[in-house]
Amino acid sequence: MKAKVFNMQNSEVGSITLKDSVFGVEYNEPLIHEAVVAYNANNRQGTKSALTRSEVRGHAKKPWKQKHTGHARQGSTKGPQFVGGGVVFAPKPRDFSKKLNKVARRFALLSAISQKLAQKELVILDEFKLENAKTKEVKAFLDAFGFKASTLIVLDDKNESALKATNNMQKTSVTTSDLLNVYDVVANKQVVLTKSAVKKLEEAYAE
Repeated sequence: MKAKVFNMQNSEVGSITLKDSVFGVEYNEPLIHEAVVAYNANNRQGTKSALTRSEVRGHAKKPWKQKHTGHARQGSTKGPQFVGGGVVFAPKPRDFSKKLNKVARRFALLSAISQKLAQKELVILDEFKLENAKTKEVKAFLDAFGFKASTLIVLDDKNESALKATNNMQKTSVTTSDLLNVYDVVANKQVVLTKSAVKKLEEAYAE
């Protein structure tokens, strides 16, 4: 299939032939959902921890006699009803990670990218070049295309100027083709690919 190529001023400067095995993959929502869930789960630290009543420092001596004190009966000051006592069903460190095989992860990414192209939410640039690494340059680019929602810019290689210029833009992020994942694609309304990034994606995923 063919797609239009634009410059940063939203002027059409040519076209590019896209490989169907990368940009024409059938939409598979359940698989994409599974990949996003796995991505979020794998980013969870799972390090929260609290002490149960058996782990709290101190002794288990009865704080006062059973009857005739005016207090409710208590067997230990390590119970959860006391300040400094243990926590009921205390959270403990755990592993939240989920496994998704390589083929499924690959297909989910290509399915998400293909859907963005089909919905006309994917733009291909001839190059993403900033003169002074300023935020206003990126804003001018977004305004030229009318991008108001979250936008993901995918480059072929790490670009310090682009990272610096978008650092304080909440709805705009930059990544590289080798780090692109399903979550990044579906979490952003607009996806922008440079021609060189398209080439690298096709080299990595085309059959």
